[in-house]
Amino acid sequence: MNFKEFLSSIGFGTMKIDTVIERPQLEEGETLNGTIYVYGGESDMEIDYIELQVIKMIEDYREDSDFNYIEIPVTKQSLELAGNIQSKETKMQHFEIVPDERWLIENEKAKLVVRTVLHIKHGFDVQDEDEITYG
Repeated sequence: MNFKEFLSSIGFGTMKIDTVIERPQLEEGETLNGTIYVYGGESDMEIDYIELQVIKMIEDYREDSDFNYIEIPVTKQSLELAGNIQSKETKMQHFEIVPDERWLIENEKAKLVVRTVLHIKHGFDVQDEDEITYG
């Protein structure tokens, strides 16, 4: 397992969330596996949940838009953490997502990304993403 190939990292205050995917270059029939590491900061933190999203992003310039990509949601998975994250505590949460035909890329201007979204109590959401390949 090469942990440096795919790493999505989110910082919120002194807390840190790392998403590590075991194999970011998947062949058809393989499963997306990984682990989310939550490192507590200087104080306790209440996390609602962590969401993993697989998104197909297609580069598409349009004059009427401020964005150069169209995002097409492919799948998402919510991960509940047991309890709050205490100061200096580390928690790990393994995940597994089974791809399907929606993950296939037919357009040369498209790519797949895995986005990690941290939902914190009282409405704060922070996110980070990195690219994967499938097929």
